[in-house]
Amino acid sequence: MSNKILVIEDEKAIADIIKFNLEKEGHTVETAYDGEDGVKKAFSINPDLILLDIMMPKKDGFQVLKEVRAKSQVPVIMLTAKEEEVDKVLGLELGADDYVVKPFSMRELMARVKANLRRVDFSNITTTNSNSEIIDLNGLSIDLNKYEVRKNGEIVDLTLREFELLKFLASKAGQVFSREQLLEEVWGYEYYGDIRTVDVTVRRLREKIEDDNGEFKYILTKRGVGYYFGR
Repeated sequence: MSNKILVIEDEKAIADIIKFNLEKEGHTVETAYDGEDGVKKAFSINPDLILLDIMMPKKDGFQVLKEVRAKSQVPVIMLTAKEEEVDKVLGLELGADDYVVKPFSMRELMARVKANLRRVDFSNITTTNSNSEIIDLNGLSIDLNKYEVRKNGEIVDLTLREFELLKFLASKAGQVFSREQLLEEVWGYEYYGDIRTVDVTVRRLREKIEDDNGEFKYILTKRGVGYYFGR
């Protein structure tokens, strides 16, 4: 299936190589060489996925991500510098779905793109299915076909990655999973990231679905082991 991908990268040589390889895979690719143009194209072409560099003129990747996330939950893969560990965490905190560390192999990047697009394609297919399958636990309703989450009747705005993590844990309520297991099960391929990816995504999920009283009832921690969904 052909998807529309936006590459926001100020180094034209890198952007051109990425575009060439994505088009070889059958995708339609648009490029932007600064953050300001990247934001404009993110809203004008409505891409299925965005590859987003961090260090760019006019607006850096973090600002672009903030503006995109204010209006869209399109999957975003950040392109981060190898030595800047803090960039990975901050990108995930702001709503990135994934990251690839420079210098990266094109094979790795294509694997990340494929994995994230597979989730987009699946959600588009299941949304058209009229037979809803819903997990309803503790006031939280998770519609697996519509990719929609409601808490006490109100829609909760989640990224695709956050939804996948919530769906997985809720479908196996009470079962504890290590961070490594969640990387394998939810991220869905040979993941090269670290376990902080899980911690950050869990923290963002909790901010959206848990109450403000400081006590968690949905995503719980088993100290020294991992996370589980409360029954």
